[in-house]
Amino acid sequence: MTQQIPLPSTNDLEATWKFLEDGIDQIYNRLEEGLTHARFMNLYTVVYNYCTSSRIQTGQYSTDLQNHQAQRGASLMGSDLYNRLIKYLEDHLAAIRLESEQYMDESLLHYYTKQWKKFTVASSYVHHVFSYLNRHWVKREIEEGRKNDVFEVYTLALVSWKRHMFKYVHHNVNEAVLKLIERQRNGEYIETSLIKSIVESFVSLGLDDNDASKLSLDVYKNWFEAPFVEATEVYYKTESEKFISENSIPDYMKKAENRLAEEEARVQMYLHPTTHQPLISKCETVLVRNHAEVIWEEFQNLLNYDKQEDLHRMYSLLARIPDGLNPLRSRFELHVKKAGLSAIEKIAEQEGETVEPKTYVDALLEVHRKYNELVQTAFSGEAGFVASLDKACREFVNRNKVCKTSTSKSPELLARFCDSLLKKSAKNPEENELEDVLNGTMTVFKYVEDKDVFQKFYSKMLAKRLVNGSSASDDAEASMISKLKEACGYEYTSKLQRMFTDMSLSKELNDNFKERMQQGHDPSDLNDFNILVLSAGSWPLTAPTTAFNIPEDVVKTYDRFQKFYQSKHSGRKLNWLFQLSKAELKATCFKASKTGYTLQVSAYQMGILLQYNNGDTYTFEELRDVTNLALEAIIPALSILVKAKILLLSNGTKVGDSGSKYSLNTDFKSKKIKINLNMQMKTEQKVESDETHKTIEEDRKLLMQAAIVRIMKTRKAMKHVTLMDEVITQLQSRFKPRIPDIKKCIDILLEKEYIERVEGQKDMFSYVA
Repeated sequence: MTQQIPLPSTNDLEATWKFLEDGIDQIYNRLEEGLTHARFMNLYTVVYNYCTSSRIQTGQYSTDLQNHQAQRGASLMGSDLYNRLIKYLEDHLAAIRLESEQYMDESLLHYYTKQWKKFTVASSYVHHVFSYLNRHWVKREIEEGRKNDVFEVYTLALVSWKRHMFKYVHHNVNEAVLKLIERQRNGEYIETSLIKSIVESFVSLGLDDNDASKLSLDVYKNWFEAPFVEATEVYYKTESEKFISENSIPDYMKKAENRLAEEEARVQMYLHPTTHQPLISKCETVLVRNHAEVIWEEFQNLLNYDKQEDLHRMYSLLARIPDGLNPLRSRFELHVKKAGLSAIEKIAEQEGETVEPKTYVDALLEVHRKYNELVQTAFSGEAGFVASLDKACREFVNRNKVCKTSTSKSPELLARFCDSLLKKSAKNPEENELEDVLNGTMTVFKYVEDKDVFQKFYSKMLAKRLVNGSSASDDAEASMISKLKEACGYEYTSKLQRMFTDMSLSKELNDNFKERMQQGHDPSDLNDFNILVLSAGSWPLTAPTTAFNIPEDVVKTYDRFQKFYQSKHSGRKLNWLFQLSKAELKATCFKASKTGYTLQVSAYQMGILLQYNNGDTYTFEELRDVTNLALEAIIPALSILVKAKILLLSNGTKVGDSGSKYSLNTDFKSKKIKINLNMQMKTEQKVESDETHKTIEEDRKLLMQAAIVRIMKTRKAMKHVTLMDEVITQLQSRFKPRIPDIKKCIDILLEKEYIERVEGQKDMFSYVA
């Protein structure tokens, strides 16, 4: 049987402490021998008995009084045991400290962590032994504020470690930890759990001065983190300067990237999370910011050789420091601008003044595609680089060699490219590819400054496609208009959409007319007739510049439709646009074909060719008189017929010469049954383009004047400079107004008395109500 050790007298301090000290000593020095439950309960009981030794046991007092006396006793008797425990801990830690002096470096860390773990586990046991003291005497002392240096027993143990152990060894411990970390940075394997334990002990010792139950990181921050970050700075400063002087910038960036990743991992592995910010910030300064200039200088080389991986690494590193990316963005913008200008210059040199729209747009898109891909991959789609790309593209799209005479050239060529895509052709892309190509055109459109120019040319070309029935696909047409509407708003595309409405109304009108004709006329007396009735305000179509005598073969149908339309819409006037009309003539006069050829001609060519039903040869003057066409209309029409060898021109003369004769070529041969003669000549295209530009200029004047009046009506009075800025802001989504043009519009409005100068103030205008 185990011998029972008698418990000391309840109020005998010396006997009580001797009994407790033996137990506490076992816990701190021989805990591995085992602490039985009975032994633990005896230690707890001794503390309890001593703290409550003055409680009144007689039955004379009420329960409340007994409780009061018990509390008072605890208050009086607890301080003796508490002070003895302080002295024990001091002596115990002094012995540990003395033993630690024989250790250095890694062996010191092993010793320190072993003793720390042993001490904190033992202190936890002792804390429970003194739990009655904690609940009463310690609590009362803290609440009443009579003691500034009183803690619960476990906290007292930590405070004692801090005062009697940590205070003397932390310098050596810290040095040993820093040496260990440096060895790890040099590529050696180390025991990271050692450092983790040291860090945890430093954190645990951070006791809040105002509230011992709370932890503060002051000990960790001041005694470990600060010297650690300082040592890190010294290490990487030396290493980076040496490495960058002996290696290329791309190699240095790889090194810096790896080092930053290592430090990120180090925080996860064994440092407190709060160290992340100061550590990584210091590493970024030393490894990146201090070498930013030489890294920036390498950027152009990487761009030139399209080193995407290195560019991404450079971006990732410089994004870590304030304003690190600004020089890259500006250099990237300049590089893209040069690339765009160079691409257009190359095709301008190859093709001269008549640059093909497809070649031009493809060149623009190729530059954008290449550098947009670079922005997305190397620069992670960062907003600053996207903005730089946009600025560069806007420059080379609107101000390149092809646009040297006018910034309107880009939108015109883009509109022509769209026309070629949407017009029936053997070269049209497949339906699934067409949508991608249209998206590409919208990319260029986004950068075009003169969107009104694109609108004007696009609407003219759409009108021609609809009038001539040459659209490749109604779905593609609708898709393109939808994209333009999304980019510029409803107003930009409202007229385009109304054109489609007119087309469907015209189809209905034609069906009604044909039905009416079939009811009241002999079918042999009717031509296959189709007409488009279009609202003048929605279509960019101009009245013909020449008179035209309608051939007798179609004049009946013409008159019948006029009457039919007036019966449905009295008061409306039809303006016939013969320059846009076309016809198909069945020609059986040519010897080479028994069945005859079908000639697709313009209305003017029809007027000329129908004369050959009555004769074989006509002079220029005869043809002009019978058709009543002006020179600028009849000469192009005849030129195409002569060039196609439908008509033969008399020897020694040119088309349009006085007295020149035109004979029907009955020996005409062609492999095709249908022959298209309704083609526009290049001179006509140029005239049409020039007229469109003139219309654009007139429209712009009206838009600027409207904007000025609108602004002045709202603001009542404005300074000249402010008014100019406001006009530019309001109109820049459609085109970029030029300062001289705005000034001219202001002068016009002054003359018209929409606005006036404010008396005594030279640069101030006011609105005239």
